Amino acid sequence: MSDYKPVVTIVGGGMITQVQILPSIYQLQRLGLISDINITALDTTPLKTLAEDKGFARAFPGQSFNAFPDFRKVAASEKFPNLYKEVIDAMPPRNIVVVAVPDQLHYPVLKYALEHDQHICTVKPLVLKFAQAVEIEKIAFDRGLFVGVEYHKRFDDRNLMARMAYRDGRLGEFRLGNARLVECWYYRHSNFQNWMTCENSDSFAYIACHYIDLVHFITGLLPTAVSVYGIEEAYPNGKKGYLWTDGRVLWENGACLNVQNGLGYPDDGPGGNDQGMTLYGQCGDLGTILSHNDQYRGVKHSYVEAGSDPGDTVYAEPNPDYFRMINTGGDGLTPVGYGYRSIAAIINAARRVETAASSAADLAARQKAIKDIDAEGVIATPANSAYNELVMEAGRLSILNSGREVVINYGAKPGIAFREYA
Repeated sequence: MSDYKPVVTIVGGGMITQVQILPSIYQLQRLGLISDINITALDTTPLKTLAEDKGFARAFPGQSFNAFPDFRKVAASEKFPNLYKEVIDAMPPRNIVVVAVPDQLHYPVLKYALEHDQHICTVKPLVLKFAQAVEIEKIAFDRGLFVGVEYHKRFDDRNLMARMAYRDGRLGEFRLGNARLVECWYYRHSNFQNWMTCENSDSFAYIACHYIDLVHFITGLLPTAVSVYGIEEAYPNGKKGYLWTDGRVLWENGACLNVQNGLGYPDDGPGGNDQGMTLYGQCGDLGTILSHNDQYRGVKHSYVEAGSDPGDTVYAEPNPDYFRMINTGGDGLTPVGYGYRSIAAIINAARRVETAASSAADLAARQKAIKDIDAEGVIATPANSAYNELVMEAGRLSILNSGREVVINYGAKPGIAFREYA
């Protein structure tokens, strides 16, 4: 199985596919690690945008993808909600599906891909309910299929440094922290207004999961209670969403993390968003601190004029660490940053699982490789990160009940419930 070069099908052609997923997959194709690339979407509009992206033409000359539906033949007004199933049906078994659809659509796409014997790379969160995460884990393991959840902040070197320092005892024990990630105002004018609505998701579910996952990734602690206050506002199209959220997450050692999120960073701001995390700790009679300003990375640019993308400004403080296309010699451009490393790690983990088997029938070897990756704990998987789904479920219950605190229970039957007071 050493000659394994999987077909990759991306389900969803939106913003994250354009800015991170597709260029990462193109690079892996350039390196000879994958073969064909398919992208399927609800309609042709995002596929046409991807195909005509001048940045891709410059970065990856001669590379392209198969579009479903075909934007050259199908009107933009036609919708194809189930076309992804036909594309997956046509794939050889044990190739790779990348799930890049709105949060509430993850589960049906994941399940369909697994039931058709495909490895998975999915944007975060995995799903919105713990029971679904458990089901996805079982289906995948029983079939020897790898599922990786793309929490790309895990691959930021500063977080890997923090994880090592904390687990070596150098940062003491986490006691109190705060995190923030406020995305740009223009997100309200994007497709977010069609899916991140009150009945489906919220700023806490979509954004806070990054930093909640990071606290566990760094400390190993499990979250035990969640309360989320949401401010409901109308999008430009009139639909309502929880566009500002304030969450409190308690941890098994009694520590507390406050997380603030929203779609409200000024479009004229220089950094693209506002984000960062501070964790205070203690060790004996000593205090410790871990502080990351994830918006400001020490880079300042003032351009001749603003770029053409939403949120581009004349004066900018660009993040060189998340995802950039740079010239390192040779044809085209090379993707660098933790956004690329995260996608590459998950694709290579799927390749690791598949190449662990000496034949298609060698299920035990693939299952052992899956368990090894689960145990390493660097890539988020259903087996090692289902606490995230408990937080998502608790957060949704809390925000829909005016911020009432919800307790997370582990043990034989993990679940959530409102906190009871004496």
